Amino acid sequence: MTSNVTDTALIFEGGGMRASYTAAVVVALLKAGIHLDWVAGISAGSSNTANYLARDGLRARQSFVDFAADPLFGNLRTFVRGRGMFNANYIYQESGLPDGALPYDFATFQANPAAMSLGVFEADTGRSFYWTRDDTPTAHDLMIRVQSSSTLPFFMPTVHIGEHSYVDGALGPSGGIALDAAKAAGYQKFLVVLTRPRSYIKEPMRISRMVRQYFRQYPAVVDALARRAANYNRTREELLELEAAGDAMVFFPDGYLVNNQEKHVVKLARSYAAGEAQIARELPAWKEWLGLA
Repeated sequence: MTSNVTDTALIFEGGGMRASYTAAVVVALLKAGIHLDWVAGISAGSSNTANYLARDGLRARQSFVDFAADPLFGNLRTFVRGRGMFNANYIYQESGLPDGALPYDFATFQANPAAMSLGVFEADTGRSFYWTRDDTPTAHDLMIRVQSSSTLPFFMPTVHIGEHSYVDGALGPSGGIALDAAKAAGYQKFLVVLTRPRSYIKEPMRISRMVRQYFRQYPAVVDALARRAANYNRTREELLELEAAGDAMVFFPDGYLVNNQEKHVVKLARSYAAGEAQIARELPAWKEWLGLA
């Protein structure tokens, strides 16, 4: 197994179920045989990263469309029981098992030579960093780290790995787009798959008393939530500058989008179809920019 693009970083933004739109990009890249040698994702983007590295287009689609119909996927009942609006342990740690609802091809993931970075926020210390292949020697190690990167604060329970607790990597200084990791790895060209339109500007979050109380043991999470909009908008501005200079190719959704907690399969399928149509239009330019035309 080899990679055919070695000078460009591939970055997947998160956004919960908005990744139903960008899962179509994963599928299109794999169908076209476009295999980049360095891939990063944060939050739902970490699931797209994991599926891309397993070269499993079917699972990429199922993860953000069909799987939402699973009765164990999560709802208010699982939230009240402390398992989250998304039943995270089931989604990430159980469904990917060989006999699970969404089996993960860990052997192909291991055989893939591409480097991986998954952004995460350490809730008890306020530290942000990226999990890499060194942290994922087993399928369970990978899946719980994808889960940690994807843990929406308040709506999903904090993930415990070793001595620390983790929440969504979008709380880090990048705001949820792993451009900082790609630059730190030495890349100067960036293929970036976003889940918000080009015109989007994130508004500062109003931190409710309920959220402050919920995270009373993790004040760093509350501080990070307050900073997130500024961090996110700053990274987006940098991406626009890189795009203008010809150093980044950025995918901005321009079709039907769902909200980050959407679970209606018909709406998710419509979002996926919109992403599929958009990437079909844009892929020829991507190939030329990547030197594969």
